Amino acid sequence: MADLRSDTVTRPTKGMREAMAKAAVGDDVFGDDPTVNAFEAHVAELFGHEAALFTPSGTMANQIALQLVVPAGGELLAGADAHVVTYELGAAALYGGISTRTWGSEGAALDVERIGAMIRPAGYPSVPTAAIAVEQTHNLGGGGVIPLATLQHLRAVADAQGVALHCDGARIWHAHVADGVTLAEYGALFDTLSVCLSKGLGAPIGSLVIGSRERITRARLMRKRMGGGMRQVGILAAAGRYALDHHIQRLTEDHERARIIAEALAPFGVVDPEQVRTNLVPLDLSKHDLDAPTLTAQAAERGVLISAMLPRVARLVTHLDLDDESMDQAIEVLSELLA
Repeated sequence: MADLRSDTVTRPTKGMREAMAKAAVGDDVFGDDPTVNAFEAHVAELFGHEAALFTPSGTMANQIALQLVVPAGGELLAGADAHVVTYELGAAALYGGISTRTWGSEGAALDVERIGAMIRPAGYPSVPTAAIAVEQTHNLGGGGVIPLATLQHLRAVADAQGVALHCDGARIWHAHVADGVTLAEYGALFDTLSVCLSKGLGAPIGSLVIGSRERITRARLMRKRMGGGMRQVGILAAAGRYALDHHIQRLTEDHERARIIAEALAPFGVVDPEQVRTNLVPLDLSKHDLDAPTLTAQAAERGVLISAMLPRVARLVTHLDLDDESMDQAIEVLSELLA
């Protein structure tokens, strides 16, 4: 099977497994795991922040970060297609008591002035806006990259109105490689960030919350409360450190394969190659007889796995374990089905 469902389907490489096997470990709940302690410090330094916290999943990392910047009863602004809104099962409301208000589906094309106009100050009877969340890269926006200048503008608007900024940076590594913006430049723009190690980088598990030392001290308590306290987690942190050291720059290969796929499928009117800048290839089927679930099922019957993201939108994702042969297989099968 050529598996293009997600970049989370990868297996740890031989070098990563060796790093995991050799990792020095301790009890992380007691703060005794030297590998995870060093890893958290390293990631915090990469983004220019004081501290970071290793979590089992990106959803947990996002939800901890949101609770750090939005008090219960406060409001979060986010895009209608943001992961924290669409794919985290109402966790912000359920666990954080957070009210969410969204702007229209714009992907990475943010209208900063429009977002700024949505901010509500404290005072009866409105719910005060406490933070804004953005996604870099944007999943349902086809892996779109929010330009640095746009984020800087958003930071200025947030500062002027006294609200925090959170970045769901699950695939921020791809934005870093695509635009050449350093991780520290991104880090300087946000009060909190979440970053993922299993999306694109090939680690088997793990995300991190990044922020100030005071916030991460509180985050550690939140993680424990959510059941995320882990013991000899240095084994997994070693995989994450290996991924950061060896798998970031090679993301250019995934971006190139995504572009090749987009160019091959462009004649069928389902994708604009100029909009494919990272490793996600969205297929807009609105002008075809096939819907996304049908295309997904037919492709699977021919040995190609893709995802149905919306009723008329399918998605292909290139990754560490996808070689040229599998890419060619996917192009051939999808071309036949779309034709």
